[in-house]
Amino acid sequence: MKELVLGGARSGKSAYAQRRATASGLSVTVVVTGSAGDDEMAERIAHHRAARPAEWRVVEAPRALAAALREAAAPGRCLIVDCLTLWLVNVIDGDFAVEREALLDLLPTLPGEVIFVANEIGLGIVPLGAETRRFRDEAGRLNQDFAATCQRVTFVAAGLPLALKTPQKT
Repeated sequence: MKELVLGGARSGKSAYAQRRATASGLSVTVVVTGSAGDDEMAERIAHHRAARPAEWRVVEAPRALAAALREAAAPGRCLIVDCLTLWLVNVIDGDFAVEREALLDLLPTLPGEVIFVANEIGLGIVPLGAETRRFRDEAGRLNQDFAATCQRVTFVAAGLPLALKTPQKT
């Protein structure tokens, strides 16, 4: 199953994704997309690292996310991809269209369970700068594309999950 977990900054979305992965009972691999470019980001990464069980495998994929997922995904494994928004930061000014297409083409074919974490950044005011508006718009489009493909979509606010889409019963 593919799942998308959305939320704002410090909403509890990563912690929720970790609880979902633990509950799966599967071997867990965390695919991280952020890199420590400054002290504040290094602190965030350290916080996330401390919150993960030591036995979870970690794969760093700041740019070539589709290739990393193709290699890491397997039946009987649960991947957490944390997060799509930081990945977008890393690729938006490069080969974004190519990377995005590769990722969206791969998504339905990934084996095992995959939990994608992303920021919902479109709930605030309209940004003044064109670059910032483009980023907000691309993040919104990416979230919509993932939500359309994923079987489960959850929005997390104040640590509380709200189901937006649940798996269809067959």
